[in-house]
Amino acid sequence: MIEEDAVDAASPPHREAALSMRFAAGDERALEEVYRRWSPVVYTLALRSLGDRSDAEDVTQRTFVSAWTSRGSYDPDKGRLSTWLVVIAKRRIADTHETRTRIRMLQDQLQRTVSPEELVVAPTADLGDTILVASELERLEPDARTVIRMAFFDDLSHQEIATRLGMPLGTVKSHIRRSLSRLRTRLEVTHAAPR
Repeated sequence: MIEEDAVDAASPPHREAALSMRFAAGDERALEEVYRRWSPVVYTLALRSLGDRSDAEDVTQRTFVSAWTSRGSYDPDKGRLSTWLVVIAKRRIADTHETRTRIRMLQDQLQRTVSPEELVVAPTADLGDTILVASELERLEPDARTVIRMAFFDDLSHQEIATRLGMPLGTVKSHIRRSLSRLRTRLEVTHAAPR
């Protein structure tokens, strides 16, 4: 009984340290408490930077998932848990900004390569087009196919692809440019042919 009273009377820094240690040890109740205490801070930080509630909610969720899955790397002796969470949140916010930039770049590329008339007139993709694209992807040389899949299906940046494949950045960009050009030409030829 005396021990419980001593724990309840513990100063906030001691409670914070105990919570941090429980979290690092994998205590799921500690995760719940950490989330209750710091998710509003993470959400506010994300919302101010991103200006979008949905993105801020996503960043908040990804921050706590990342923190939980990498809790083994957290060292309570090196810093406060709240500071560590903010660092993770800032990385997730930066990831979201980077994704937005990539999407804008792809949209700009599409607008430069496809005229507004083509966008209005072009029919929606049908099964034949889907099969054609899949077939053309399979016809690409192995390196180009891998690069295209990583860029468009895994949503990796050119630099991330280069790093993962140990390939020069210029080669990655060349593979993507040539492959997209080949796919576009093949689709144009197919749509121009009488059916």
